[in-house]
Amino acid sequence: MIRRDQVALGKRLYATACASCHRGALEGQPDWQRCLPNGRLSAPPHDASGHTWHHSDTFLMSVTQRGPAAYPKGYLTDMPAFRDSLSDREIAAILSHIKSEWPKDIRVRQNRLNSAR
Repeated sequence: MIRRDQVALGKRLYATACASCHRGALEGQPDWQRCLPNGRLSAPPHDASGHTWHHSDTFLMSVTQRGPAAYPKGYLTDMPAFRDSLSDREIAAILSHIKSEWPKDIRVRQNRLNSAR
């Protein structure tokens, strides 16, 4: 269940911590499925067109906390680790904001990943 207060906090935090790469409307960077000239992947969208909803909350928390260390060896990304600048509660609020923008069917599908653990 998504709480409005959590979504509001997450929206504010997303604007300051995430939107510079993932964009304000969650649309991600242009041509996000192709590698940049430096071999790293662009920031993907967090809306329903991306793959964020294909992952469990546990994985999404880990990626946000740990950045590149959360990915398999060889996966190149500019995603920073936020564990020193955002609390778990703040990261959870950001995820609540992102999820609140998904259509209901996508939220249901992503939630099944969380209950499958």
